[in-house]
Amino acid sequence: MSAIEIEGLTKKFGEAAAVDHLDLAVEKGSVFGFLGPNGAGKTTTLRLLMGLAKPTSGTARILGQDILKNTFGIRMRIGYLPDVPSFYTWMTGRDYLVFVGELFNIPRQELDQRVASLLDFTDLAEVKTKIGGYSRGMKQRLGLAQAMINKPEILFLDEPTSALDPIGRKEVLDMIESLAAGTAGTTVFFSTHILSDVERVCDSVAILNRGRLMTESNLDDLKANYARPIFLLELDSESQAFENRLQGLPWVLGTERERNRLKIKVSDLKIGQVELPGLLSQTGTLLRHFEVVEPSLEEIFVEMVEKA
Repeated sequence: MSAIEIEGLTKKFGEAAAVDHLDLAVEKGSVFGFLGPNGAGKTTTLRLLMGLAKPTSGTARILGQDILKNTFGIRMRIGYLPDVPSFYTWMTGRDYLVFVGELFNIPRQELDQRVASLLDFTDLAEVKTKIGGYSRGMKQRLGLAQAMINKPEILFLDEPTSALDPIGRKEVLDMIESLAAGTAGTTVFFSTHILSDVERVCDSVAILNRGRLMTESNLDDLKANYARPIFLLELDSESQAFENRLQGLPWVLGTERERNRLKIKVSDLKIGQVELPGLLSQTGTLLRHFEVVEPSLEEIFVEMVEKA
């Protein structure tokens, strides 16, 4: 059984569809990247799945339970970190986690042990400052702790790193990696627009744009099916004649220049390897460096969104 099953899920605001007939399945125990540009419908989808909004049409099941028929039961089995978590700023981190745990009716002795473990996991155990004095990164880590207080079977994370500095992003991603590695039964549904985060922590990914699903796949299959080879050339001479010769060649999908570096996206790796050296020689273009670059998720994402 999938952890999350979505069928035809649609949410309209007037005539505009924020989520448009979405079909999706998320395997249990996976770290699933829910990817899309800002405004793609990611947060609206999360709100629908957790019963914070009602769909216009379609349905979804969380852990086998219909989101419209058993909202309370579902909420007891999931955790949620919103993109901008809110706290009672006059509480300490420990006070807040105890408060949240009491909402789940966790027995006090067990709750104290769980709070201590989560504060240690999020590196907040020695922090005595009240939440009002926390940095953004500390608040995100506390938000992750509160989302885990009930030992959720599914953890929903909405843009958990988008407003963090590089150190804060690394800390949160390290915790997600640790969580995924240490608790095989927990499914992580990770909504983001930061592609490098998805490549680092996710097993599989769905790409959403304008409310519609563009593709769903594990990362290896996604790269195999959609990625195009890229040649990166560092040139040591004028290259306009060389670039002109590239234009119109059927196996050249596009070029991008940055100073003396030229990126060439091609449809066929072997043809490029055979023909590019000859073109360089014919146009008298001096080459300093030549390499084949593995396409990133960013290359795939940009191409798919531009074509949509």
